[in-house]
Amino acid sequence: MQIPQLFRSLRNPIFARLYTAQTTNLLGDALTWLGLALLAFELAGKDSAVVLSGALTLRVTAFVLLSPFAGVLADRLDRKTILVTTHLARMVIVSLLPFVNAVWQIYAIVFALNVFYAFFTPTYQATIPLVTGQEDYPQAIALSSATFQLLGVLGPGIAGAIAAFIGARQVFFLDALTFLIAAILIITLPGQLRVEQATDRTSSSGRTWQDIRAGTTRLFADSYLRYALAMQLVASVTGAQILVNTVGYVQGALKLGSIQYGWVMGAFGIGATFAAAAVGVLGQRWARTTVSLMGAILITIALFPASYVGLPLLLVLWLVAGAGQTFVNVSAQTLIADRTPTEFQGRVYGAQFAWSHLWWVFSYPLAGWLGSHQKDVSFLYGSLIGLVLLVMTQLILSPKGQEHVHESYWHAHEHTHDEHHRHKHHPSILVTEPHRHPHQHRSLRHAHAYSGLNHHHEHG
Repeated sequence: MQIPQLFRSLRNPIFARLYTAQTTNLLGDALTWLGLALLAFELAGKDSAVVLSGALTLRVTAFVLLSPFAGVLADRLDRKTILVTTHLARMVIVSLLPFVNAVWQIYAIVFALNVFYAFFTPTYQATIPLVTGQEDYPQAIALSSATFQLLGVLGPGIAGAIAAFIGARQVFFLDALTFLIAAILIITLPGQLRVEQATDRTSSSGRTWQDIRAGTTRLFADSYLRYALAMQLVASVTGAQILVNTVGYVQGALKLGSIQYGWVMGAFGIGATFAAAAVGVLGQRWARTTVSLMGAILITIALFPASYVGLPLLLVLWLVAGAGQTFVNVSAQTLIADRTPTEFQGRVYGAQFAWSHLWWVFSYPLAGWLGSHQKDVSFLYGSLIGLVLLVMTQLILSPKGQEHVHESYWHAHEHTHDEHHRHKHHPSILVTEPHRHPHQHRSLRHAHAYSGLNHHHEHG
């Protein structure tokens, strides 16, 4: 595996700064959720699981309701403004958590926190292909996903050590500091991260709803994006079984403790991390849909025997399952960058983020029902349901034809303004002298839209 290739995108100084901000933000998220778990136990005791499940439901609800609108704003406004605003808002909200003394306050703050998270994530996802070159955005997406998965494994341990040292409630102040640092990193980026729209776009409510529908329409009209989204349904149905029912299997059926449960879930996260690193390499050799199909097969097969194995084999199976889920999710994100013109990517990423989280709204209750009514074979039944969905998706939605890479992206290189470089820039930049700043590049080659979208050409 060519690990250095995963970090190639960090040569881009704009993305390197955004990536550092995201990593800092993810450390803050680890502090947030560990602090919330401790706070829920302090206020609710034995009912803390109910409080946390309610908080997670509110989180997903905010994503489903608001992410499409967030994608619209990402296509209209300077994305720097959105990213900085969401960081500063979360900094203020998190700073309120040390003063919470009632469960309803946890619910209110968690919902408010995830309102701004719903605006941050699609904007950040759409900005990765905006600022990286056409050859680098697959590695940049894979690197961001690998970091997300790695901190998902290491973050709780780091946050727990910090909380033990400074106190459960005080950890939220450090959490707020991480959001402030991330905001400073983004606000100091040169220029703007604004997408140039082909036509004048008004901000009326009618136009806004048309743009929200446009994101979902493009998502479902393209056979490749539709296929990837259906594969995410397979990954959510099977993945929910792992997230919901693993603790019952490890501590109930296997009669093991919380330490062993941590090992098993750590294996799931480690598999996801290595897969995110690998997908940046595989994506250069295999079609995105092939990687997505392989991921769905891996997580479905890994779940099949899990109700009958001991701890060592369960560790291996969950390692494979984590890899499968990442193959599906990273492929879906990369396909949007491949197949969507730059000026529409915010809306499509917002729609994809909402729909993919809607799958979890159904998958979590299904996993809970299987865990309570079929606890001895919950993984087996979850695997069979996932297999049926996988076969249906492959037979009905598998796209035909050639995968398409769009020819519009942002990058930075030294240039002067001539017939090849005509774009807006900061007034302080002299167009007659060589200079560097992020700007949109459209290739001289034609860009073709397939699979139900109108055929069009873009010329430099």
